[in-house]
Amino acid sequence: MADFLRPDARATLWRYRDVIAALGVCVLGAWWLSTFYDPVRWLGWAFIALGVVWALGAMQKLRFAQDGQGPGVVKIVERRLAYFGPLSGGVMEMDDLATLELEPDALPKAHWILTSVRGDRLEIPVNADGSDDLFDLFASLPGIETEKMLHSLSTQPNYRVVIWRATKPLLH
Repeated sequence: MADFLRPDARATLWRYRDVIAALGVCVLGAWWLSTFYDPVRWLGWAFIALGVVWALGAMQKLRFAQDGQGPGVVKIVERRLAYFGPLSGGVMEMDDLATLELEPDALPKAHWILTSVRGDRLEIPVNADGSDDLFDLFASLPGIETEKMLHSLSTQPNYRVVIWRATKPLLH
């Protein structure tokens, strides 16, 4: 059974698994909506709404995802980000993050530049192994514009882009 699909087709299905599952939830909701009576019909509407929201989030993660063939490995454990690269690396608490930037001119591929409140920098290639998990971590930053982040990642501008900056508390 493992040989039923070619490896590249299997990899494509695996990459789109969340979108496929979300569409399955929508189809189940539509079937309940068209087949059953009132109490289950309301569940059908709820499943359709849940499936649409899930599909939109999954599509954003697909736009963020890279090939994972870049240098280094990204590990995330309870809002602690660790990058282990061939030439650099480090660990950063997300609560200490001051700025998140995208440096498109870094080699061999664009890098995420994370700067802490103490001035420590962590540079992570966008295609490092495990970098897909960064989407959820970045999306949890207060006030981040995910569409701006995804647009900057897909267009690769010629200059460093500030994706997110922590708001400084007002002291008075």
